[in-house]
Amino acid sequence: MSGVEVALLHNRPFALLFAARAISVLGTGFARVAMAFAVLGLPGATATDLSLVLACQALPSLLFVLLGGVIADRTSRSRLMIFADVLGLLAYGAMAVLLLTGQASVPVLAALAVLAGLAVPLFLPALSGLVPELVPPGRLQQANAALQSAVSMSLLVGLGLSGVVVTLVGPGWALALNAVSFLVSAILVWAMRLPSQVRVTTNSGWADLREGWREFSSRQWLWAVVLQMTVTTAVIISVTGVLGPMAAENGLGGAAVWAVVIACQSAGVLVGSVYAKRLRPRRPLLVAVLLTLAYPVPVALLGVAAPVWLIVVSMFVCGLATSGFGVLWQTTMQREVPGEALSRVASYDLFGQLTLAPLALLFVGPMAQSFGHGAVLVCCAGLTVLATVGALFSPEVRRLSTAG
Repeated sequence: MSGVEVALLHNRPFALLFAARAISVLGTGFARVAMAFAVLGLPGATATDLSLVLACQALPSLLFVLLGGVIADRTSRSRLMIFADVLGLLAYGAMAVLLLTGQASVPVLAALAVLAGLAVPLFLPALSGLVPELVPPGRLQQANAALQSAVSMSLLVGLGLSGVVVTLVGPGWALALNAVSFLVSAILVWAMRLPSQVRVTTNSGWADLREGWREFSSRQWLWAVVLQMTVTTAVIISVTGVLGPMAAENGLGGAAVWAVVIACQSAGVLVGSVYAKRLRPRRPLLVAVLLTLAYPVPVALLGVAAPVWLIVVSMFVCGLATSGFGVLWQTTMQREVPGEALSRVASYDLFGQLTLAPLALLFVGPMAQSFGHGAVLVCCAGLTVLATVGALFSPEVRRLSTAG
């Protein structure tokens, strides 16, 4: 661990935030596998039912993320994050109880998925705006890399253990652990004891949204990459939530093998975060977008039923690319966008990325049932390549320099 990282962790609020993210994402690792197999394990459930539940979870993120950005720029970001964690605790705790008592059904899980989905649009814009409040500008890239390292390590452990937990004792216990992780995260964020930092403004919420839109739309590099990630995120969510578990159920090896495949991506993110903090490209966005060309490779390999070891290797490489892209993207936004508008711009970023996700989740299950999951996976890989090439047509993406 470098001296900069040690100094960051000696910063008490940042250290608590680091721990909160690590523990919360540990639970998310359990939930990512458990949710799919919880739905598929219900009597008579199909891939269409899984699509419905995951779409219900994704839709609130799309509908409320802009509101979350406005609230985060007007009030205490840490308190908003605590509220989001409480929502996650209630939603996943209720899911776990229903599954463990045998009372779960697709409609009830879909309703609780809506509540769980509300946590995301409140938490993530607040988090994006909070990091620059805790660390000096010169350490933003190291801070983002450290947080990504915590996220990837926890996701790696959570995914690695989730397959075992789901296989041995069922998905209910995995979702219960996720609920507990939200509780611990809320306690740690509360322990930061940051000033309320309520931002006084005479603007209405709509005026704040318009101002945030001006900040977002005036930067071609922002909306060009967000458009790319709109397609890419829809593909990634469809693969990890529906198409991947279907491939696992139909010859890949079931929940345990799928958990290992996903965990290898997290391992790549973890290894990549060690190097991402050292990246100093003169054109950070050009490098970031080029890295995303690794994303469609494992999708295509899943589609053609490649050997498991080859899928695992490609997922690891995809994780390396994800780490580099994430750190360069977050750091560029935090450096280029004024702090008072950062949460709103981050919410537009999330809104754009999530625009197609609910529709993709809703329709990918029926499409896979009609045309086969392999054919749909290959099409998804092709769409991801086209979206990446499209982003590279933006002059600002190619030319934006760290020198300004």
